[in-house]
Amino acid sequence: MKFIQYYLECLSHASYLIADETTGRAVVVDPQRDVGQYLADAEKFGYTIDLVIETHFHADFLSGHLELAEATGAKIVYSSVAETEFESMGVADGERYSLGGVTLEFLHTPGHTPESMSIVVYENPDDEVPYGVLTGDALFIGDVGRPDLLASIGFTREELAEKLYDSLHNKLMTLPDATRVYPAHGAGSACGKNLSTELWSTMGEQKNSNYALRAPDKATFMELVTEGQPPAPSYFVYDAILNRKDRALLDEAEMPPAMTYEQMRDATEAGAVLVDGRNPEEFALGHLRGAINIGLAGRYAEFAGSVVPTDVDIVLFTDPGQELEAKTRLARIGFDRVIGYLDRPFEVMLSHQDDVQVASRLTATAFDQRAAELVDLQIVDVRNPGEVAAGTIANAIEIPVGQLPNRLGELDPAKPTVVYCAGGYRSSVAASLLRHNGFSDVSDILGGFGAWDESRQTA
Repeated sequence: MKFIQYYLECLSHASYLIADETTGRAVVVDPQRDVGQYLADAEKFGYTIDLVIETHFHADFLSGHLELAEATGAKIVYSSVAETEFESMGVADGERYSLGGVTLEFLHTPGHTPESMSIVVYENPDDEVPYGVLTGDALFIGDVGRPDLLASIGFTREELAEKLYDSLHNKLMTLPDATRVYPAHGAGSACGKNLSTELWSTMGEQKNSNYALRAPDKATFMELVTEGQPPAPSYFVYDAILNRKDRALLDEAEMPPAMTYEQMRDATEAGAVLVDGRNPEEFALGHLRGAINIGLAGRYAEFAGSVVPTDVDIVLFTDPGQELEAKTRLARIGFDRVIGYLDRPFEVMLSHQDDVQVASRLTATAFDQRAAELVDLQIVDVRNPGEVAAGTIANAIEIPVGQLPNRLGELDPAKPTVVYCAGGYRSSVAASLLRHNGFSDVSDILGGFGAWDESRQTA
């Protein structure tokens, strides 16, 4: 058997290729949308991809099942509970599929979503102990899939939490302790609250250490897994729905068009959003008016999906050579309305200096001085609730960055405003979003709450 795990750090996303080396038949599970790496490995090893298997309708990324099926002729597989707008094959609970000696068994494990399933992998069909189980978002390393993401489209988190408990205890936890556990996500994903940095474990280790699996009863489990979840990025529902649909395919080699300054400004005046992918430090030194700063070095797609609407055109501002990377990362969450990138961006800023702004970034000491001087200073904490619970700045208004677009009405655009997060990445996103929406005096704190808290400790 050939078993390959692919891990996409910027979305904390794991996908898999499993092949029988004797027959050369393979499957890919939960692929990302740009599918070149799976095709390259299949060609390298001489494999034919039979199936593209999805453990569920993903909410945090747009899956590459349509791209991979188009490229290979493979069938797309979901649980038989799932309904798709494209041609797909439904598999029943307990159904098996043979690649030769390597055999897959499909287990329906609803809870994270109603159609969630897991895939038990056997190197040989008669093995008493499976090689492993691909758990999708039902079971993570250190956590379980959050059951609240579908609450807005017809399912309560309590209903799904109850299903998840039953799936874990009646299906997954009955597997032998030596069974390897391979989830679809790792630390940093908003699909859970306590995901490990480890990319695989065993069922025995998870029974012993996973807080959710150690819950003494169903009621305690339901309480544990529904409390303290991070706010879901606003694009999650959009992607969960789009993953069911027949949609346009991604050409991952196609560059977005180059745009002149005048074309870019015509587009933004018509409603397009200029997304500046440089790091916060570079952005602060000079950027074009109205640009939203989402650094490519961070969780670019996730935060773009949190603060940029799904129904607007996007113009990219990147360091030269990063245009295709930015387009691809947005495409991974289904944001396909990239109409172009600003050509020769630094020359543009030099020749249009009247349209260039700098961003105010305060040291912790400078912030304290400003807070002492201005009685009407508006302080905004854009961290998640779990972070805020560990400490915050007095009088801060708590609005997670992903909720900021829908909660701008809670803030006064006429007041001087200081934004902070944990380290300075999200606060630059938030501060630029506020400026984009007409807030005239906005700063953020260099180093975030961590730097401010440390300055208090050493003062």
